[in-house]
Amino acid sequence: MPLITCKDLSLGYDGKEILHGLGFEVCAGEYLCIVGENGSGKSTLMKTLLGLNQPFSGSVVLGEGLKKNEIGYLPQQTQIQRDFPASVLEIVLSGFCGVMGVKPFYTPAQKSAAVRNIERMGIPHLKNRCYRELSGGQQQRALLARALCATGKIILLDEPVSGLDSKATAEMYDIIERLNREDKITVIMISHDITAALKYATNILHIGGEIFFGKKEEYMESSVFSNSFGGEKV
Repeated sequence: MPLITCKDLSLGYDGKEILHGLGFEVCAGEYLCIVGENGSGKSTLMKTLLGLNQPFSGSVVLGEGLKKNEIGYLPQQTQIQRDFPASVLEIVLSGFCGVMGVKPFYTPAQKSAAVRNIERMGIPHLKNRCYRELSGGQQQRALLARALCATGKIILLDEPVSGLDSKATAEMYDIIERLNREDKITVIMISHDITAALKYATNILHIGGEIFFGKKEEYMESSVFSNSFGGEKV
């Protein structure tokens, strides 16, 4: 059974429909990239998968025992968030808030897991640094460590390399690929970087004027790809 199944979804905001009749599924271990033009509904779709937005019609069904609070999420950052005055460890620990219930304190196990996730991101030396003092790439690693505190199954990433330099971008892509390949964490990522999408993804969801869902090899041979990128192999 898939982790996420979307059936006949119609989505939009402010009463305006931007996607209609969308259907796809994501199975454990897959790496799905969502691509399409600006305004095509990518972020709206991701928020719908997270349960933050309600679809106009259709359904999002979670399978394999997956719960909404077990989905890790790395959203696009705002400037206010970049200036947040907390330590890296405090930021990462906040990833457990969705599973804490009424408990006011983090458990020793949660604190240990937060430190392990910081180490997985290669930033243990930054654990006690103020988050707003970090570079963009370091901040994204901290936020990815935070997302991992919520899940061992699936992470949703909204343009995770936006605003990063080329070195930090390559490093972030490598980290995400390793999580998928070695840790078997399912990845759903919104990306404007079609070259990276075709390099790392197992599946592609293209939304906008035309819709495609399938294996990346099938996407590269499709009319949707050729119409969007002029048939050029990227």
